[in-house]
Amino acid sequence: MPSFDVVSEVDLMEVENGFNQARKEIAQRFDFKGTGTDLERDKDLNLVVRANSDGRAEAALGVLMEKLAKRAVPLTALDVQPVEPAGGGRVRQLVKLRRGLKQDDARKLVAVVKESGLKVQAAIQGEKVRITGKKRDDLQAVMAALRGAALPFPLLFQNFAD
Repeated sequence: MPSFDVVSEVDLMEVENGFNQARKEIAQRFDFKGTGTDLERDKDLNLVVRANSDGRAEAALGVLMEKLAKRAVPLTALDVQPVEPAGGGRVRQLVKLRRGLKQDDARKLVAVVKESGLKVQAAIQGEKVRITGKKRDDLQAVMAALRGAALPFPLLFQNFAD
Protein backbone atom coordinates (compact mmCIF):
# COMPACT_ATOMS: atom_id res chain seq x y z
CA MET A 1 0.00 0.00 0.00
CA PRO A 2 1.55 3.35 -1.04
CA SER A 3 2.46 5.81 1.71
CA PHE A 4 4.57 8.84 2.57
CA ASP A 5 5.53 10.81 5.67
CA VAL A 6 4.95 14.51 6.29
CA VAL A 7 7.51 16.21 8.54
CA SER A 8 8.27 19.82 9.44
CA GLU A 9 11.96 20.44 8.78
CA VAL A 10 14.24 22.74 6.84
CA ASP A 11 17.51 22.10 5.04
CA LEU A 12 20.09 23.30 7.59
CA MET A 13 22.80 23.66 4.92
CA GLU A 14 20.61 26.11 3.01
CA VAL A 15 19.94 28.02 6.25
CA GLU A 16 23.70 28.16 6.84
CA ASN A 17 24.36 29.40 3.30
CA GLY A 18 21.65 32.07 3.51
CA PHE A 19 22.94 33.15 6.94
CA ASN A 20 26.50 33.55 5.61
CA GLN A 21 25.30 35.51 2.56
CA ALA A 22 23.28 37.85 4.80
CA ARG A 23 26.29 38.41 7.08
CA LYS A 24 28.47 39.31 4.10
CA GLU A 25 25.89 41.74 2.73
CA ILE A 26 25.43 43.43 6.11
CA ALA A 27 29.22 43.79 6.48
CA GLN A 28 29.51 45.37 3.01
CA ARG A 29 26.45 47.63 2.83
CA PHE A 30 27.01 51.34 3.38
CA ASP A 31 23.89 51.86 5.54
CA PHE A 32 25.17 49.28 8.07
CA LYS A 33 28.77 50.60 8.27
CA GLY A 34 29.76 51.64 11.78
CA THR A 35 26.45 50.63 13.36
CA GLY A 36 27.63 47.39 14.94
CA THR A 37 24.84 45.45 13.21
CA ASP A 38 25.63 41.75 13.01
CA LEU A 39 24.10 38.29 12.75
CA GLU A 40 25.10 35.41 15.03
CA ARG A 41 24.15 31.83 15.73
CA ASP A 42 23.70 30.40 19.20
CA LYS A 43 24.31 26.83 20.32
CA ASP A 44 20.69 25.78 19.58
CA LEU A 45 21.04 26.79 15.89
CA ASN A 46 18.88 29.87 16.45
CA LEU A 47 19.82 33.10 14.72
CA VAL A 48 20.41 36.36 16.61
CA VAL A 49 20.27 39.85 15.08
CA ARG A 50 22.25 42.47 17.02
CA ALA A 51 22.06 46.19 16.24
CA ASN A 52 22.15 49.65 17.79
CA SER A 53 18.48 50.45 17.05
CA ASP A 54 15.13 48.79 16.30
CA GLY A 55 15.20 50.07 12.72
CA ARG A 56 18.63 48.58 12.03
CA ALA A 57 17.55 45.26 13.55
CA GLU A 58 14.48 45.19 11.29
CA ALA A 59 16.59 46.03 8.23
CA ALA A 60 19.09 43.28 9.06
CA LEU A 61 16.23 40.84 9.59
CA GLY A 62 14.89 41.83 6.17
CA VAL A 63 18.27 41.06 4.58
CA LEU A 64 18.37 37.69 6.36
CA MET A 65 14.85 36.77 5.25
CA GLU A 66 15.61 37.82 1.67
CA LYS A 67 18.72 35.62 1.52
CA LEU A 68 16.91 32.65 3.08
CA ALA A 69 14.03 33.02 0.62
CA LYS A 70 16.48 33.02 -2.30
CA ARG A 71 17.93 29.76 -0.93
CA ALA A 72 14.41 28.20 -0.93
CA VAL A 73 14.14 28.12 2.87
CA PRO A 74 10.44 28.55 3.72
CA LEU A 75 9.94 31.69 5.81
CA THR A 76 7.28 29.84 7.82
CA ALA A 77 10.23 27.99 9.38
CA LEU A 78 11.30 31.22 11.10
CA ASP A 79 9.81 32.11 14.46
CA VAL A 80 10.78 35.77 14.84
CA GLN A 81 10.78 36.98 18.43
CA PRO A 82 10.24 40.64 19.40
CA VAL A 83 13.17 43.05 19.60
CA GLU A 84 14.54 43.33 23.14
CA PRO A 85 17.11 45.67 24.72
CA ALA A 86 20.55 44.10 25.17
CA GLY A 87 22.42 46.69 27.22
CA GLY A 88 24.85 49.35 26.12
CA GLY A 89 22.21 51.02 23.97
CA ARG A 90 21.95 47.96 21.74
CA VAL A 91 19.09 45.63 20.86
CA ARG A 92 18.88 41.97 19.94
CA GLN A 93 16.26 39.92 18.15
CA LEU A 94 16.08 36.15 18.32
CA VAL A 95 14.97 34.18 15.26
CA LYS A 96 14.16 30.57 16.14
CA LEU A 97 14.05 27.81 13.54
CA ARG A 98 10.92 25.68 13.70
CA ARG A 99 11.88 22.04 13.54
CA GLY A 100 9.71 19.07 14.33
CA LEU A 101 5.97 18.67 14.12
CA LYS A 102 4.10 19.46 17.34
CA GLN A 103 0.93 17.53 18.23
CA ASP A 104 -1.35 20.51 17.49
CA ASP A 105 0.27 21.01 14.11
CA ALA A 106 -0.05 17.29 13.35
CA ARG A 107 -3.75 17.48 14.17
CA LYS A 108 -4.14 20.39 11.75
CA LEU A 109 -2.47 18.30 9.05
CA VAL A 110 -4.81 15.37 9.71
CA ALA A 111 -7.80 17.74 9.56
CA VAL A 112 -6.67 19.07 6.16
CA VAL A 113 -6.29 15.50 4.89
CA LYS A 114 -9.77 14.55 6.11
CA GLU A 115 -11.31 17.69 4.59
CA SER A 116 -9.84 16.75 1.21
CA GLY A 117 -12.35 13.88 0.98
CA LEU A 118 -9.83 11.46 -0.50
CA LYS A 119 -9.68 7.81 0.45
CA VAL A 120 -6.49 7.98 2.50
CA GLN A 121 -5.60 7.46 6.13
CA ALA A 122 -3.49 9.82 8.21
CA ALA A 123 -1.74 8.60 11.35
CA ILE A 124 0.31 10.71 13.75
CA GLN A 125 3.60 8.98 14.57
CA GLY A 126 5.66 11.11 16.92
CA GLU A 127 6.97 14.11 14.99
CA LYS A 128 5.61 12.97 11.62
CA VAL A 129 2.30 12.11 10.00
CA ARG A 130 2.10 9.00 7.83
CA ILE A 131 -0.37 9.15 4.95
CA THR A 132 -1.42 5.84 3.37
CA GLY A 133 -3.83 5.07 0.57
CA LYS A 134 -4.60 2.53 -2.12
CA LYS A 135 -3.85 4.80 -5.10
CA ARG A 136 -0.74 6.78 -5.80
CA ASP A 137 -2.89 9.50 -7.40
CA ASP A 138 -4.77 9.99 -4.11
CA LEU A 139 -1.46 10.48 -2.28
CA GLN A 140 -0.32 13.03 -4.84
CA ALA A 141 -3.65 14.85 -4.47
CA VAL A 142 -3.09 14.95 -0.69
CA MET A 143 0.38 16.45 -1.26
CA ALA A 144 -1.16 19.13 -3.45
CA ALA A 145 -3.86 19.84 -0.85
CA LEU A 146 -1.24 20.18 1.91
CA ARG A 147 0.89 22.50 -0.21
CA GLY A 148 -2.20 24.62 -0.95
CA ALA A 149 -3.28 24.82 2.68
CA ALA A 150 -2.01 27.93 4.48
CA LEU A 151 -0.21 26.14 7.29
CA PRO A 152 2.07 28.19 9.59
CA PHE A 153 4.94 25.69 9.46
CA PRO A 154 7.17 24.23 6.73
CA LEU A 155 6.29 20.87 5.20
CA LEU A 156 8.58 18.22 3.78
CA PHE A 157 7.39 14.97 2.20
CA GLN A 158 9.61 11.94 2.82
CA ASN A 159 9.69 8.17 2.35
CA PHE A 160 7.29 7.93 -0.58
CA ALA A 161 6.86 4.18 -1.04
CA ASP A 162 4.70 2.13 -3.40
